[in-house]
Amino acid sequence: FLPRHSAVKADEAAGTAPFHLDLWFYFTLQNWILDFGRPIAMLVFPLEWFPLNKPSVGDYFHMAYNIITPFLLLKLMERSPRTLPRAMIYLSIITFVMGASIHLVGDSVNHRLLFSGYQHHLSVRENPIIRNLKPETLIDSFELLYYYDEYLGHSMWYIPFFLILFMYFSGCFTPTKAESSMPGVAVLLVMPSGLYYWYLVTEGQIFILFIFTFFAMLALVLHQKRKCLFLDSNGLFLFHSFALTLLLVALWVAWLWNDPVLRKKYPGVIYVPEPWAFYTLHVSSRR
Repeated sequence: FLPRHSAVKADEAAGTAPFHLDLWFYFTLQNWILDFGRPIAMLVFPLEWFPLNKPSVGDYFHMAYNIITPFLLLKLMERSPRTLPRAMIYLSIITFVMGASIHLVGDSVNHRLLFSGYQHHLSVRENPIIRNLKPETLIDSFELLYYYDEYLGHSMWYIPFFLILFMYFSGCFTPTKAESSMPGVAVLLVMPSGLYYWYLVTEGQIFILFIFTFFAMLALVLHQKRKCLFLDSNGLFLFHSFALTLLLVALWVAWLWNDPVLRKKYPGVIYVPEPWAFYTLHVSSRR
């Protein structure tokens, strides 16, 4: 095991890494195609190509995501300019893969239910195709499936994901002010990266986890600034991507603030509607 995780020191920051264009580009591209694109692919590809009792094209996208993403995360950790706790990285990656795999199964069944009339903007028991099931214990089974998909799977997927990104971010500091800037290509990647994280936060219902991670990053930046350490290009890219995500989530919530149907599904203080719930309510229902 490597030394314990701690705030980056000036001598460690001296070995500042260049901007990882290849990793960030592949990371953003596969996120858009394999994660955001999988439910769209399920709606676009003809149903006869992927029968309801077989894996869909989206499931194959998800399988590829579960392999490629942990690989890219490991490669990102390898390029960290500081020593990171290897045991924590391994445990995080293992938990990530297990959570994403649990989500794969639950999400596959839930999206297949769309072809039978399932409505994402309604709870499990309020869905017309579910509430009339006999015996009623079958409804409990569908609620269990929803729990694996939306709660357990998401928790085991996203908590280690953001933990890994934060551990990497903690090493993205340099004592040289001149190195605290992003190349032009990094600025171009901020928009698709931040937009994807907006989808991740809203559809994954992980706003609390995201805002906690973002504020932890902000606190670390302010703490390191007192030591005359500045974010390098990779750290700036992550921080600006997350800042853009926060802005997009705020605009999304403000836009749907007075929607009565979505308000009913997402009660409580934290109101962040899912994009696919909005889709089934306001887009597909009008076709």
